[in-house]
Amino acid sequence: MRGFYGKLLRVNLSGQDYRVEDIPAEILERFLGGKGLGSYLLFKNVRPETDPLSPDNCLIFTTGPACDTPLLGASRYGVYSKSP
Repeated sequence: MRGFYGKLLRVNLSGQDYRVEDIPAEILERFLGGKGLGSYLLFKNVRPETDPLSPDNCLIFTTGPACDTPLLGASRYGVYSKSP
């Protein structure tokens, strides 16, 4: 999984801090690609009752597994969040 590097950068704008977390290999294999991983992270980190405009909502940026390869159109990314 060359494009993932197995890391998650969690940035808290309210607290002005950040932390780096490892993403388990089985999650990366199960939710292959930017869309799958972005949807999984959104499902795991945002509760259904969260107001889309609240600080509890997440803004998730993901890349696909083919990023940084010579494939045409492979340098794509996705942005995921709970929409109002």
